[in-house]
Amino acid sequence: MFRKLTILMLALAVVVAAITGCSSTELKIVNVNEVTHSVFYAPQYVAMELGFFEEEGLKIDLVNGGGSDKSMTAVLSGDADIGLMGPETAVFVYNQGKENHPIIIGQLTQCDGSFLVSKTPYENFTWDDLRGKTLIGGRVGGMPNMTLEYVLRQKGIIPGVDVNVRTDIQFNLMAVAFEGSDAEFVALFEPVASLCEEQGVGYVVASVGAESGKVPYTAYIVDPAKIEQNRDMYESFMRAIYKGQKWVQEHTPAELAKVLVPQFPDSDVALLTKVAERYKSIDAWKTDPIMLEEDFIHLQEVIEDAGELTARIDYGELVDTSIAEKIVAE
Repeated sequence: MFRKLTILMLALAVVVAAITGCSSTELKIVNVNEVTHSVFYAPQYVAMELGFFEEEGLKIDLVNGGGSDKSMTAVLSGDADIGLMGPETAVFVYNQGKENHPIIIGQLTQCDGSFLVSKTPYENFTWDDLRGKTLIGGRVGGMPNMTLEYVLRQKGIIPGVDVNVRTDIQFNLMAVAFEGSDAEFVALFEPVASLCEEQGVGYVVASVGAESGKVPYTAYIVDPAKIEQNRDMYESFMRAIYKGQKWVQEHTPAELAKVLVPQFPDSDVALLTKVAERYKSIDAWKTDPIMLEEDFIHLQEVIEDAGELTARIDYGELVDTSIAEKIVAE
């Protein structure tokens, strides 16, 4: 009797395993540190919400770093397997002479993701309306502020001369500082910019990304030693991201908004649809994760324009497209 019961239990276990497939404990955990949590990174969240990572045998442990410098610290310390941040951070680390510097293996966004928010509405806003005003721009050396100031100079507006650009506010506190200060403008990511509109705090008057041109704005950065140890994992990760990128391109803002709701519980579908429409309108998302050399060169032009680049870096020294090219070719 005991033998028959044992056989029956084993058979049942096989059936249950066949029905449920791999359990979550069998998924490989990947620690990802993202610079901030924004709809701007929609393809990544689509991959998470639609099970693309699980299809690749991965489970994402996502941490909000609260700034590129903090995300890079997580990568350098080994706390993060992958950092999602501005690639300018990798440029700075390389130029510090670090021998085993992190490398860029994939790109998620291709322009600045911030929107200019004003305390007062403008029927016909022009960038000249910033003259004589105070603008909260972000951290010195951070991609948001460097791209913003690049656009200002392209418009003939000199930061610190024609407009007061505040760089003393922590990135995730900029909206709060804007509401409680005398600054007339602030540059904010979504969904925060649209939330400001919804709450009557300000009005979106322009897109920084629409003016800056294509810039490899947000990228996946890793320690190359970790790739050597577990290349299959990184290939699986980028494959899931690529699935997310393709899904975003093939679906409407309304469809995207419904998928994003669990990631942004404080935002409803209507608001997320509005945000998705804004990002689609400026072609914010890359259609594949391959960072192009001409875009990397433009990135360094923006950094150089900000006075933050000590030396130009060859594309191949910092960017490794082998994984991205492999999964796109599959």
